[in-house]
Amino acid sequence: MKKIKKSLFVILLLVLVFWSYVEITNRNSKHMTVRQKFLKAVYPVLTGYKRLFGTNTKILANKNKLQPKESFYQLSVQLNDGTEFNFEKLKGKKALLVNTASDCGYTAQYDGLEKLYEEHEDKLMIIGFPANDFKDQEKGSDAEIAEFCKINYGIRFPLATKGSVIKGNNQQRVFQWLTDKTKNGWNDKQPSWNFSKYLINEQGVLTNYFDPAISPLSDEIKKTIDQ
Repeated sequence: MKKIKKSLFVILLLVLVFWSYVEITNRNSKHMTVRQKFLKAVYPVLTGYKRLFGTNTKILANKNKLQPKESFYQLSVQLNDGTEFNFEKLKGKKALLVNTASDCGYTAQYDGLEKLYEEHEDKLMIIGFPANDFKDQEKGSDAEIAEFCKINYGIRFPLATKGSVIKGNNQQRVFQWLTDKTKNGWNDKQPSWNFSKYLINEQGVLTNYFDPAISPLSDEIKKTIDQ
């Protein structure tokens, strides 16, 4: 009986210590659910685990420098503030396009994306594409998503209106281009999960695809941006 009580005490103590860590991690977070706080706290462990075991860590590169069959700059996207963003504005800059979600284990990458944007704003545009394609992890409205990103991660880069990013009848036009080699020249890979990343260079050529476990601040991504 004493052993059982001791074990329960240890378990309770560990739970309290872990929850204290969760609260400290989220001390500046606002209007987050318990799930969102938990996921933000365990994100470093999740990413480390994925990298260690090679899960969601695929990187694809346009090694032969294949040119798009359809121009990237003919595309546009409706932002969640109701304005239309024409990709012609991206000429001369790199662009990192990322499908995002608010209730995902990778949601804390919003922080890394914003830091990457701040570091390279003169030569890089980042656009987030909220989508509810994976396990219903983005149920919020465009207004709710924008508020969540602003107050918890200070996001300044633009967010598109919520839509579908995986292949199908409802796939957003931008992701039709990103995931169809008859349009972009070489890549058919659709997002494997939330926070998949596609990098386009200054000439409108799709150069890389990065799986979700590749952090925005990873050497792999920073190296391609600095090239």
